[in-house]
Amino acid sequence: MQKRDGSSSRAPGGGAGAPLGRVVRFGTTQRHSIPYKVLRARGWREVEDDSWDVFYADVGWIHENVPYASSATSGGGARLLDHQRVNHFPNHVELTRKDLMAKNLKRAVKAAAKDPGGRFGADPSAFDVVPTTYILPNEGAMMLREFRERGGMWIMKPIGRAQGKGIWIASRPSQIESWLKERGTGKAENCCYENYVAQRYLDDPYLVGGKKFDMRIYAVCLSYNPLRVYLYREGFARFTNARYSVSKHDIDNPYVHLTNHAIQKKDESYDASTTDLKWSIAELKRFMATKHGADPVDECFAGIQAIILNSLRAVANVIINDKHCFEMYGYDVMIDADLRPWLIEVNASPSMSSDTQTDHDLKFGLLDDMLTCVDVEGHFGGKTPKRVGGFDLICDGNECRSEEFAALPTMLGTNNDRVESLKELRKWCQQQKAQAAAAAQTAVAATKEAGGREAGGAQTAHTGGG
Repeated sequence: MQKRDGSSSRAPGGGAGAPLGRVVRFGTTQRHSIPYKVLRARGWREVEDDSWDVFYADVGWIHENVPYASSATSGGGARLLDHQRVNHFPNHVELTRKDLMAKNLKRAVKAAAKDPGGRFGADPSAFDVVPTTYILPNEGAMMLREFRERGGMWIMKPIGRAQGKGIWIASRPSQIESWLKERGTGKAENCCYENYVAQRYLDDPYLVGGKKFDMRIYAVCLSYNPLRVYLYREGFARFTNARYSVSKHDIDNPYVHLTNHAIQKKDESYDASTTDLKWSIAELKRFMATKHGADPVDECFAGIQAIILNSLRAVANVIINDKHCFEMYGYDVMIDADLRPWLIEVNASPSMSSDTQTDHDLKFGLLDDMLTCVDVEGHFGGKTPKRVGGFDLICDGNECRSEEFAALPTMLGTNNDRVESLKELRKWCQQQKAQAAAAAQTAVAATKEAGGREAGGAQTAHTGGG
């Protein structure tokens, strides 16, 4: 399908007239992609040297070039200038690698239980947002003990892979025992294996039309200290092509259990001309509200927003809060039959490819608004607007909400009038600029007045002394 390149709303602006004083310069490792189209559509200029203002990179480039220190005075890592920004925190894996995310959330639960009024400032249950998870092979004995005692199914995931690769479901403890034994034999023979997480399978997922789904939701973190987070209003639900079943003959069927779109597209019965197996978050929310009423669904979506904030809080003390870094995370969330949301994983590089025009337009607007949030041009004057395109500010040191929320607990899944929002943002920036100019004039006048009084006093003293 031929896709429109799209055009950036470029609000509040990114050309030569910006406070930066020139056109923004960018570097990237991701040409021939939607992010590259967005960077160009904003009127920014690509450079091949180190004179860039923003570098949009894959995580491999970040690990090589921004390892753990990037200030010009530091002894290690790339030496970035004060104004330069990159799109990942150096040790983002504390949140985005499956085993480390589970470890950090478990640690947050324990810390909150020991000191409820302490740094985490939340009830321990606020961090109990992932299904029971063990890291294998190290926690294999504990996992097997729970498996034997409580039964159920467990989903096995390699810690460092994406798009459903390497995932399998265990329905019997003997499968885990065989897997651990094979790993032990391989280790003795110096074979290289990656670790897995074993996660209790949610066997009572919320279904739509008998089909399982998960949700992809986007959040941008501009800083971990203070924690500054924007949540995007749009996202999508990804459905399986086959109806949900826990029967024995369907245990190994990925088209029943795995919602990854890259997997579902391979189902022989999948017909892209009739469905892309996706709903917008707004469509899903409307469906659920029609079935259950507004209040339970609002509570469910508020829980999703809380999951995002609390997962970021859980890693805030271990993430290196480099001032040059920002990051957009792709959150994968599932809802169970009781309308409780669960965090499945967090992606540092959520897919920006698209199969449909709708998907393309969502991601184009998402990336454009993310770059506006970063404000490399300096339009915001050091302040933090509460709305930037499709993004709503949900934390700025503390949880916050704009007047637009009204009685809603979250704006996730509401109308994404991003173009109108950007027009209002442009007006807000003009007001900030006018107020700053007026304040500067007042300061100059006050300085002149004070100088005049000092000069007059000195003259009087001189005359009196004569």
